[in-house]
Formats: sequence, structure tokens, C-alpha cells
Amino acid sequence: MDEVPALTIVVPARDEEENVGPLVGEVEAALLSRGVALELVVVDDGSRDGTSARLGALAASRPWLRPLRLDAPSGKSAALRAGILAARAELVATMDADLQDDPADLLPMLALLERGEADFVQGTRVRRADGTLRGASAAVGRVARRIALGDATRDTGGGLRAMRASVARSLPLDLEGMHRFLPHLARELGARVVELPVSHRPRRAGRSHYGPLSRGIAGRADLLAVRWMKTRRRRPGVSPVSGETE
Repeated sequence: MDEVPALTIVVPARDEEENVGPLVGEVEAALLSRGVALELVVVDDGSRDGTSARLGALAASRPWLRPLRLDAPSGKSAALRAGILAARAELVATMDADLQDDPADLLPMLALLERGEADFVQGTRVRRADGTLRGASAAVGRVARRIALGDATRDTGGGLRAMRASVARSLPLDLEGMHRFLPHLARELGARVVELPVSHRPRRAGRSHYGPLSRGIAGRADLLAVRWMKTRRRRPGVSPVSGETE
């Protein structure tokens, strides 16, 4: 694949053997068929099933598909970071591998970026398809973020988002759990963040690696870490020193 793509889609995947084939097909139908010049970077986060083998077979006839594999399960933040560092495009999108995101929802996000109206566009799941308990857990997390960080983002947990590559590479995704706070972290970097409503579909195959309890415990610890980082940020003004003679 010699031509530099306009868009890189980064997808973290762990034990998603049944989903990566349909995922590739949906990206083809929703974006490639509409003329979007893209590369799809799927990062296998140390899967124990046949995710990597399936991706390898799919990539054999699709030069725009670039599978990567982490040596060991390292978490969603690390998988996103690996994909972003491998991205060749000036625009980077992310989505989950579980087929709950619709890649067609990326089109209005890309339009905002291309018109210069945003640097980071976060997809907001208006109607969640993963149950009342997770919806309630997300609502609690939203209140906690607002209190601790002053972050009014409606849905930071949605995997569907698009941003400028310069913003993506500046996000501290080498720290575990930071994928939960990407809109806030982007704002802290000075990016213009916009939220857009996106669809959300039920998972058809495989299982989630995050339960409400484990997500809540880890999320609270990560929230405290982000709050600490916020208090340590320093951005002093800089002024030139004149060369006045004594």
C-alpha cells in the first residue's frame, strides 16, 4: 500500500475472532465504497483465540488492512497507542471490534474535522444497547467526572471517535486506563472537542472483557490519576527577551 491514506481507523481487539470478519466488511461497505481513502489498523491485544489468524487471512487480499499484535494482553489504552503510532494518515479514528459501533457514523465526524470545525470528535451513544446496569454505571461515572475534572462530556466511554493525528499522538495512552478520558485529555491539550450522536448496537458474538463492577473500580482509580495529572499541568506564558543594551 504505497499511497498515503486520508484516514487511519484504529481498532483494539482481544478475542474477537468471530467479529473481525464482519467488521472489515462493514468498513468496506460504509467507507471504502464511498471513496474514503483509508487504512484499517486492527491491534490484537494478546488474544487467545484465532483473532490474529483471521486478520492475517483477511489482510492477504486487502492491502488497506494492517493487523498488528501485542506480545501480551496490555489493555485497551496500550492497544490504541500502538495503532495510533502506526497510523500514516493525518486523521485518526477509533472504534471497537465488537460490532456495536457503526463505521458509517464516522462520516459526519470526518466532515467536521475536514471543515476545520473540530480537532477531536467524540461519538455519544444516545441509546445504549448494552443494558440498564451499564447505562446506570455510565451515568454515575459522568457525574463523577464532572465533579472531579469539570468534564461535561456526555459519553467518554464510546469507542467511536475521530481526531487529528497530532492530537492522537499527544494523548497519554502509555498509561493504563486513559482511554476512558480521551475527550477531557484532548481538551487539556488545547484541542477543540465536539460531541456527535452515534448509534449503538447489541453485541452479536464474543463477550465483553469489562463488567460494571470491574469497570467502576478501575474507573475510580483512573479518575483520581487524571485529576492528579490535571493539578500538575503547567502552562506558563512565554515572552521574548529584548536585546536592550546596558
